[in-house]
Amino acid sequence: MLWLVIALILFIFQIATVLVLEFRRPSKTVAWLMVLFVIPLVGFVMYYFMAKEYTHRKKLRRKSVKALGELRRDFVRISRAIISSDAAHKSGFVYEPRLFALLNNIPGSPFTRNNEVEVLTNAKPAYKAMLQAIREATSHIHLEFYTVRHDKIGMKFQKLLIQKAREGVAVRCIFDGIGSYKLSSRYIQELQQAGVQVHIFLRPLIAFFDKRMNYRNHRKILVVDGLIGFLGGINIGDEYLGEDPKLGFWRDTHLALRGDSVYYLQHTFITDWLFVSGEKLSDSELFPEHDLTSRNYVQIITSGPDAHWDSILEMYFGSITTAKKRIWIATPYFIPDPSIMMGLKTAAISGVDVRIVYPQKPDSRIVGYASLSYLEELMQAGVQFYSYQNGFIHAKVVLIDDLLASVGTANMDMRSFFSNFELNAVVYDKDTLRRLESDFKEDMKNSRKLKLEEFEQRSRTQKALEVLARLFSPLF
Repeated sequence: MLWLVIALILFIFQIATVLVLEFRRPSKTVAWLMVLFVIPLVGFVMYYFMAKEYTHRKKLRRKSVKALGELRRDFVRISRAIISSDAAHKSGFVYEPRLFALLNNIPGSPFTRNNEVEVLTNAKPAYKAMLQAIREATSHIHLEFYTVRHDKIGMKFQKLLIQKAREGVAVRCIFDGIGSYKLSSRYIQELQQAGVQVHIFLRPLIAFFDKRMNYRNHRKILVVDGLIGFLGGINIGDEYLGEDPKLGFWRDTHLALRGDSVYYLQHTFITDWLFVSGEKLSDSELFPEHDLTSRNYVQIITSGPDAHWDSILEMYFGSITTAKKRIWIATPYFIPDPSIMMGLKTAAISGVDVRIVYPQKPDSRIVGYASLSYLEELMQAGVQFYSYQNGFIHAKVVLIDDLLASVGTANMDMRSFFSNFELNAVVYDKDTLRRLESDFKEDMKNSRKLKLEEFEQRSRTQKALEVLARLFSPLF
């Protein structure tokens, strides 16, 4: 009998701990309570090692801010960052002062002008452009990816990086410990032997015992000579070229940037490099001056569990709630937090054209079921869903009216909002918006529009799986 009392006390203690520490996010609280009910003791051990708030690590954040503060002042000085109402008029925000104020006050993400933006639709042109930029590098190459594979395209990148390092170009690489866990040690050793500096962002074992297993670097960055930068949804692997037999064709979106916005892309890499290596990069060659005068506005917005703001979530929410004509979203994972959910419903009910393209064939069944659990409620409010049929859509694109578009690494899910280190570019020039709109229309042609009456007829088994997956969705 005594052991039952002890077990009950321990169980109550576990529940109380989760309730006290997670009260700010009810959905996450419910998910962890479900884990505790299913596997009481093991679930609490998982919670201890995986769910600790990263923002408690204030010492590291202060160190980064202090070390990089002077560097930031230098590149802000040579850039033409606009932090005034001038940008509101020139970027189309004259009738949206509240949204402009929100975006303009996101920490460390001012509007930059004098940029060139190129949309790279799918991996083939994206790889071609990235490899060409690397081939032409003369000073440095900064490469940071969530997933790097030891396959054909991975070997192509490796071979070129080795060649450039032997030519005397400074080559620095960051790979995520979980996203690139299949990457062979031989691949990394060959890079290092040629002079390439490689660091792994939170190796799985270290992250587990340091209670940071749940926080991943999902960013995709390539900066060459401080003058051209790339970001978007594409990692380095043959599956992005459509060579995964399960998923088939891989639809994605990447951006090539030139101009002032590259300074902020570079700063993001340098911040991550300080974290993984302890080395502060401060060479003036990292932020060379350029002669672009194209007056295209771009914001580089980062977010992560080490920041005070959930900046990308704030940007999404502010844009959705102020949209007047359209909200078009392409995302591989759709697990919105309550604020995004309410924003989309309210927009659709009020007559805004809300369309969401998502993959018919998800790369994760549990994430797929969790995503489907949100569709019925939103369709009842007037949101239109398009199930992508031509392979797998991995693009992370949001189009708001004729005002702005967001392209980057962040999915429309709670992992991207709260747990991952993410990076998006918000673009405002009309040519880029038209190109992204054209791509979105093409995606809709390759999709099947869902009908509410048909969707409501799905089986009870599927509905049960959706409910179960949704309960656990804040954890993945």
